[in-house]
Amino acid sequence: MARDESRAIFFMKVKATSSALKLIEELKAQHGDELLFHQSGGCCDGSAPMCYPRNEYMVGASDVKLGEIGGVPFYMNDDQYEKWKHTDLTIDAVKGIGGMFSLDNGTGKRFLTKSEICLVVDNEEKKN
Repeated sequence: MARDESRAIFFMKVKATSSALKLIEELKAQHGDELLFHQSGGCCDGSAPMCYPRNEYMVGASDVKLGEIGGVPFYMNDDQYEKWKHTDLTIDAVKGIGGMFSLDNGTGKRFLTKSEICLVVDNEEKKN
């Protein structure tokens, strides 16, 4: 069972670039508004933010809600949170192939997590 929303942890901030917000809106148009993100901790798809239909991903008791981006809740496993909790995250969308099970797969773009200790450049702004 997922953690109670009233116990959600918002010490670490998560935000999205306009590129990511645009891709989220495209995914909502195709798959509906009920989506969620889970920051992958490794394995098959590395450490990419994965986007799923809410009814197809079970948030576990050890998952922490970091906030929302584009109206979509964003979760991370609590052991990974303990390692990353001292940095804020920015979710971007860049050209590439999305995670195997993530909804961005097949769009020609993929979500990418950047931390505040790295320079965050919005790909949409680079075009101008």
